[in-house]
Parts: sequence; C-alpha cells; structure tokens
Amino acid sequence: MLSIILPSYNEVSNIGNTEKVLRELLEKEQIPYELIFVSDGSKDGTYEEILKAAALNPCVKGAQFSRNFGKEAAIFAGLQLADGDACVVMDCDLQHPPQVILQMYALWQQGFEVVEGIKSSRGKESLAHKMSAGLFYKIMSKLIRIDMNASSDFKLLDRKVVDVLCGLTERNTFFRALSFWAGFRTTTVEYEVQERVYGESKWSLWKLMKYAISNATSFSTLPMQLVTVMGVLSILFSLILGIQTLVKYIAGTAVEGFTTVILLVLIIGGFMMLSLGIIGHYIARIYEEVKGRPRYIISQMTDNVRGKTCGRA
Repeated sequence: MLSIILPSYNEVSNIGNTEKVLRELLEKEQIPYELIFVSDGSKDGTYEEILKAAALNPCVKGAQFSRNFGKEAAIFAGLQLADGDACVVMDCDLQHPPQVILQMYALWQQGFEVVEGIKSSRGKESLAHKMSAGLFYKIMSKLIRIDMNASSDFKLLDRKVVDVLCGLTERNTFFRALSFWAGFRTTTVEYEVQERVYGESKWSLWKLMKYAISNATSFSTLPMQLVTVMGVLSILFSLILGIQTLVKYIAGTAVEGFTTVILLVLIIGGFMMLSLGIIGHYIARIYEEVKGRPRYIISQMTDNVRGKTCGRA
C-alpha cells in the first residue's frame, strides 16, 4: 500500500480538490493507497474538511494538532500514522504534481528505497521569493555539505527508511536533509512546480529566514566553527592595526585621538556579540532537546487511524 502524507495549514479550500485528484489518479492506476492529512493547528476549518473527505472516502485519514507545530512536525506525524509499505510526502496544495507519484512508485517497485523529487523549475514566483529561496538553499548546501539547490519535501520513502526516521529521538528535525543522511538506495525524478489552484503560499521572507536558521543549527555545527574563525580574524585585524599604530608612534606621525581604539572596540565587540548569538542559539537547541517535549500534540484524529489514541509524540 502507498501512503501519501499531506501536511496542511489553513488549506480549507484545497482539501476536497486534493483528495479528488489523488483518489482518481491512484484508483485509475489500481494502486492501493491511503491519504493522510495532518492539519497543523489550522484555524480556518481545514480539519472539518478532512473529516468530510474521510466520511466519503475510507482511504482518507486525518489528524489535527492542538496548535501550530510547524511543517516538520506535521510530516513526522504523518509518517508515524502511515501504514503503507512506501510513503510519499507532498504539499496539500498540489504544487507537487500528482502524476510524478506514479514515476516514484514505479522506481520504488524497481527496488529504490528513496526517490527524491528534484525541481527542474520553481514555477511562477516573485523575484524576491526566488532570490531568498536561492540564497537559503545555497547556504544550507554549504552548511550540511549536501546539494540542496533543487531539493524539496516531495519524495517517496520505503517502509524501512520511514522506520529509521521515526526512530530518531531528536526534536528539531530537517526532513529533506534527513532523507539524504539516512542513505539507502536512492534515485531522483524531476518535476516542475505547479501553480496553486486555491489559496496562497504561507511562506513569507521572515518565515523562510527562521526556517533556514532553525534547520541550519539542527543539522550542522558549522555556525559554531564560524565563532572560532571570527575570533582569529579579529585577532589578526587587531594585530595589523596595533603594528600600524606602533610604526606611526615611532615615526612621530601618530594621530592623537581614539579613532583606532574605537574602531577596534566596534569590530571586536561586533564579533563577540555575533559569536554569543550563535552560541546562545545552540544552547537553546540543547535546552529544547534536554526538556524532551514532544514534537507535536494531536488533539483529534479520524476514527480509521490505526491504534487511535490522541496525545503527544
């Protein structure tokens, strides 16, 4: 059976259409399936639409978070609830083209355990969003040493891969990088991002920046190493200015005043504050992990969910 996991946040207008499109596609190809909609604390009636879809189609499952825990939490909740031999994660707004699922499924039948969806085109986006997204992926690629430039959450995972990811105890996760990290037999398929039929994107520049910082620190220690680099740079810069000041003093051309001192204080102070910020962010991550709070809390689930028990995970 194929499980399709659909994180949903304020997607009331997309649930019915998405269920219809996927149902018709998979039934036509005679692929056993289940659709798992995870409402990430939606406030617009998304979960009510999921309940309607589940009442009409027994292959639809749904869960509602007690509040907004984020897309990463919704993805892992869907993986935990899935019963399929393979799981596909895709966006609820169908910007990930459903037809590509058939290509992924065929590759999985050939023995591939991870099928990564790679963007050949980002579709119609504003220039600012394209630039910010491009910068995000370049930074992430450098930080985690994996090419993330065209990667996405759209991918198929074999059951053994799903079990590995669900067994991870960390709370701060980066799903699209973890699928690379897990290894297994991997291949890729290309797709073009489709236009949204209903609604609008929930990602703003500010949310994308927060997402980048969160994922960078949850998956890489490179920012911590930058603290050492900044310390070395500040020492070298201070040494150069110190030598310059000493030479001018010996030559009798030293300029009176505190310009050099102020400059040194500003540079070193700036490096120190930035370093403390990076260290503080990692300490906050450690604090969150040590508390051991759940990734998410499910407040409601449809009746057809296996071992139905609402609560924390």
